[in-house]
Amino acid sequence: MERLLILAEGRSGDPHYGKTGRGVLAYGTRPVVAIVDSTRAGETEPGGDGTGVPIIATVEDALRFEPTTALVGVATQGGRFPSAWRELLQSAIANGLHVENGLHEFLADDAELATLAARHRVELRDLRRPPPGLDVPTGANLELPVQIVLTVGSECAIGKMTVSLELDRGARERGLASLFVPTGQTGIAIAGWGIAVDAVVSDFLAGAGERLVVEGHERGGELLFVEGQGSLIHPAYSGVTLGLVHGTAPHAFVLCHLAGQTEIEGYPGQPIPSLRELVELHERISLPARRARVAAIALNTRLLDENEAHAAIRAAEAETGLPADDPVRFGPARILDAVLAALR
Repeated sequence: MERLLILAEGRSGDPHYGKTGRGVLAYGTRPVVAIVDSTRAGETEPGGDGTGVPIIATVEDALRFEPTTALVGVATQGGRFPSAWRELLQSAIANGLHVENGLHEFLADDAELATLAARHRVELRDLRRPPPGLDVPTGANLELPVQIVLTVGSECAIGKMTVSLELDRGARERGLASLFVPTGQTGIAIAGWGIAVDAVVSDFLAGAGERLVVEGHERGGELLFVEGQGSLIHPAYSGVTLGLVHGTAPHAFVLCHLAGQTEIEGYPGQPIPSLRELVELHERISLPARRARVAAIALNTRLLDENEAHAAIRAAEAETGLPADDPVRFGPARILDAVLAALR
């Protein structure tokens, strides 16, 4: 099995821009042996099994842990590499590590890095590179004998993937033939398959969504939890959300929201509508051939203490009339119950 070294320089403790590394730590099946972040060297980060993963300063310091693959564990705004990262990538390649990259800049297209990788006989894996042969939807998304649940959100990077993973895990623990469907680089790094839909040509985005649910069915899924992307109200990333909604043709939504957030991050003056308005918006834009309802509200309460979290959950329920909970903090059972009830 591959042994991962997560490259997270300056971002290993950041739940937003460090979400790729943190997601793989929490939900991935490949062991993570170390994390590179010179700003936190000497500390540890909890792994999915509860053990501490050492944080070290350089790739060379990590070699004693015998990694085989370096995973780019950050998600920068715009998906570009900071200039200081070039030396970090060169060091990983020169030390014989495969590099798995989820940013929009493809390493395999960089002549210097590709030459270095060939010299050291390692792979450069660009997770966001779209597969060949994508096209518009065929209608197969409406004919599959599966039930499809899509997580949507009031904002980017607030936990849509995490909610999907928690619901899938909860469903499988109940004996259901459930499957997590990855639509972004972190989900692909966790599950080992998928399409990063935000890198697909816009005309083929819905077709990519359809291909994902078809493959999910072929992989044995009868209940598919599709990882959402972007947000319908986001000034920059609304397009990917709409294409994913129409391409995957969900039977139900789970609406995700960061409790307490009132504006889109990075866009001052761009307000987040009320949860009630967001429920109505998503239900109105669902595919006309298969109208989807919002089954539940999944709150991210990481900024609140426990009493405040419970109060926020009660307020969300009162506002929308829908079941609400934080499936990470308090477990996915209540949200999952609401989803299964909506699918009956």
